[in-house]
Amino acid sequence: MYNSLMSFSKIHSNESALDEATDSWGIKVERVEIKDVRLPVQLQRAMAAEAEAAREARAKVIAAEGEQKASRALKEASDVIAESPAALQLRYLQSLQSISAEKNSTILFPLPIDLLSYFVNRDKKH
Repeated sequence: MYNSLMSFSKIHSNESALDEATDSWGIKVERVEIKDVRLPVQLQRAMAAEAEAAREARAKVIAAEGEQKASRALKEASDVIAESPAALQLRYLQSLQSISAEKNSTILFPLPIDLLSYFVNRDKKH
């Protein structure tokens, strides 16, 4: 993020100031290396806060993309289930199987409404 702390114009003005100070002695400085830079604590905190905000923004974008993909997959699944009434019942049975595999517990198994309506209508006829 902060590859260089000095902008190009700042470097150019520093070069000019250095040339003015050394030209009278006949010295030309060609390269200056910065070995140790100490940043004020306030600047360090500001840079850390900016980096954290950028990380959080990227995380939110990634989470939103994941939600979008999950929504598309759910829509596709609902389209497949809508095409076949038996698909919903099979999916329900598959869910019951996975629940029973994880925990040893009692599962109430509801009967399909159309099956119950058959028995109710049959009793009315007799």
